[in-house]
Amino acid sequence: MTRYAILTDLNKCVGCLACSISCKVINNVPVGSYWNKVLRVGPNPRTEGGQWPDVYTYFLTVQCQHCENPECVHVCPTEASHIAADGTVQIDKSKCIGCQFCAMACPYGVRYLNEEEGVVEKCTLCEQKIAQGELPQCVAQCGGRARFFGDLEQGIESFEAPACDTSDRSYDAQAKARVKLGDCTGEGWEYPVKPYSEDEVYHLPDVGNKPSFVYILRNEKWQGGDE
Repeated sequence: MTRYAILTDLNKCVGCLACSISCKVINNVPVGSYWNKVLRVGPNPRTEGGQWPDVYTYFLTVQCQHCENPECVHVCPTEASHIAADGTVQIDKSKCIGCQFCAMACPYGVRYLNEEEGVVEKCTLCEQKIAQGELPQCVAQCGGRARFFGDLEQGIESFEAPACDTSDRSYDAQAKARVKLGDCTGEGWEYPVKPYSEDEVYHLPDVGNKPSFVYILRNEKWQGGDE
């Protein structure tokens, strides 16, 4: 079964908020609400009692994790929240009654009530774009080239980001030109992604929901919860 997800290289994320802003624009997210938040973690001392400059900071992007076993789906009384065929968690607004049980059940606090429409909303992983073979907007617009999109069943090395360059500058060519994580990981200036080990791959806390999104953090202490 397909399980679409996003991988974020936290050592490359510069906290520019391009992912958050572009998400709001393309999905018409109301003012004051977000489908994708960027949290600053730190500055934290690298050693006990350490002072600047012996500190580190990284930016953690948090949105719907499109969990494999989502509690939001289990508690929905109308089946508005459901798992789609591509493994993403979606909301059928025609069935949503705005009870917010799903928002209360979500361990990441990434759902909210659209009071004007009376329905709950959250990240859809840009289903309108991925259905046409495009990348989610937050991946396509990542200023630090830190985000990759793909199918977990194919392994994270197969995850893709926009290609560094293409001779054809048309929108269609830019939308389809891709580079795989596995093809751009290595030592030296010619590789935009540094190598990483299995113990440098993380997820947000798992309380039985099995979050799908993946984070890479090298040489710093993970502060995002479960390791």
